[in-house]
Parts: sequence; C-alpha cells; structure tokens
Amino acid sequence: MPQKYLCAMIAGCLIALTPALAEKAAEGDKWWPSEWGAEDQRGAANRLTPRKVMEAAGLIRTGRTYQLGRVYEPGIPLFGNRHYSLTIPGSPTGGPLGENRLVWYDEMFSGEIGQVGTQFDGLGHIGTRKGDQDIFYNGFTRSEVGTAYGLEKLGIENVGVIFTRGVLVDVAEYKGLERLEVGYVITAGDVEGALKKQAVAVTEGDVVLIRTGHGKLWMVDNETYNSGQPGIGLEAARWLLERKIVMVGADTWAVEAVPGEDADGAFRVHELLIQRNGVYILENLDLDGLAEDGVYEFAFVFAPLRLKGATGSPGNPFAVR
Repeated sequence: MPQKYLCAMIAGCLIALTPALAEKAAEGDKWWPSEWGAEDQRGAANRLTPRKVMEAAGLIRTGRTYQLGRVYEPGIPLFGNRHYSLTIPGSPTGGPLGENRLVWYDEMFSGEIGQVGTQFDGLGHIGTRKGDQDIFYNGFTRSEVGTAYGLEKLGIENVGVIFTRGVLVDVAEYKGLERLEVGYVITAGDVEGALKKQAVAVTEGDVVLIRTGHGKLWMVDNETYNSGQPGIGLEAARWLLERKIVMVGADTWAVEAVPGEDADGAFRVHELLIQRNGVYILENLDLDGLAEDGVYEFAFVFAPLRLKGATGSPGNPFAVR
C-alpha cells in the first residue's frame, strides 16, 4: 500500500477514536472554502430560503410584537474609544420656509455605528492572524478585505433581510436564577435542558437567542455589565453549529462567556461562529419581554443597514408571535 494512503488511514482511525482530535481537525488552520463556494460572502444567511421565511410567517398567531433592540442614548455601556452621540444642530435646524413658515429638525450622529448598543456582527468583523496575514471568513485575507474606507469583501451590505424562525433559550429561567453570574459558561447540556423544558427544538435556518438575565444590568449597573458576562462556551457553540443555525444572539455584549474557557485565547466563540462558519452574532438584546410572556418560538425579523463595507450594523430586531 502506498505510504500516503497508509498515513491517511491511520489519521482517520485516530480521529474516529479521539473526538478531541476530530474537533481540532474541524477547527484547524484551513477551514475554507465554505459550503457555499469559494467566493461566498453571505455565510449562513444562505440558509434563509423562501421556505424558511414561510415557516416563520406561519408562527404568527396573535400579531404581538416584541422590540429586542436597546434604545441608543447617552450613558449606554461602551468599551474603549467607542462612543455614541446625537446632536440637533439649531433650534429649529431649518426654516421658516414658504407661506406656511415650515420649520424642521435634523440630527447629526457620531459613533462607531456597527459596534455600539444593540449590534449585529458581520462576517468582516472577526479574523485571526496567521504569520504576517490576517484571515477572515471563507479564507479571505486582509489584503482582499480591508481598506480605510470600508471592506472590499464581507461588507454588511451582502447579508440581506433576515426573516426566519426565532428560538429563545432562557437559560436563566432554566437554572432558576434572575441572572447567571459573570463568567458562567453555558454548556450544550444547559441549552438542551432549557429547550426540553420549553418544549422547543432548534432547526436549520433558525436564529437562536440566549437569555442569561445579564441584560437586567443595562443602564442600571454598567460597570458590572461591562466587567464580564455569562454566555455560551465552545461546546454549546458547536452544538448550535451542528443544527445549522443562521445567527446567535444574547442579552450580553459578546454572546460568549467572558472570561472565557481559554485563558490564552481571545473570543474563541466569535472566531468559531463568524470566521470559521459564517454564523452571525447579535449582541446587547432585550429579551425580558419574550421571557415574561413565555414566548419561545416566533418570527424573527432584522434587516442590517446597507452600509457598504461596514463590519456590523445597529438596529432594532423584533419578534412577532
């Protein structure tokens, strides 16, 4: 038997016998091209088929809507040099005009538009450095992606409308807690247990929203809110990926647990979801309304702003039951 085939057989047996090696292979140095082709820039949004949209529409029974986005206002939790401000120039801004002496107000916005408040992380938001090059979703490199005036590839304008089935996983309620403690790592068992209690399953093309209770600190105790957070770990992220979801959201600022499981690695769940698998992340959500009403599946709607070359988008996602 040729040596290369013998080596391949041995490697295959080792992977079959050792799940940890299988995971390492799946998350190794080369994870592209994606299942949607070498030029794909939409990632898991490709799972948003007309059939999935019709499935989501069929969940609407009462017409009740739930706003899941936070209010953008002074004093929201921020990191580093990120900022938010809104200014009305003039009082009023313009006028009077015409016989009816029309007046009007305009506003000027300043801030990191895709990474403050309720924020949608696009596929150009996260990469990792390999040697002297940065690698992003689908193997696109920094030289292909990044410019000072917007991304050449993986810009948020590629995503499209997200109208699909949403699933709330209320881990805080499952644990019998008002909120999970900072740093708590949500396991696959936690997710499965909450879903079983809620009598809901996760299916392909879903958006999964994780409620930890950490959102109760928003604009109440920003220091604790920013100090860290409960969230999913790599095991739970892999469990969700196996179900071929489109996006994971949470009532926290990074969805994953901080501090995380890997003391030497930074935001490993972001890396696994966004960079390796094209699955989006939605942060700083208000999920308490859904939880209070026991709404665990619903039509989920969100359309990122079509900001050409942006890494993310603000917005107000909503649920309809």
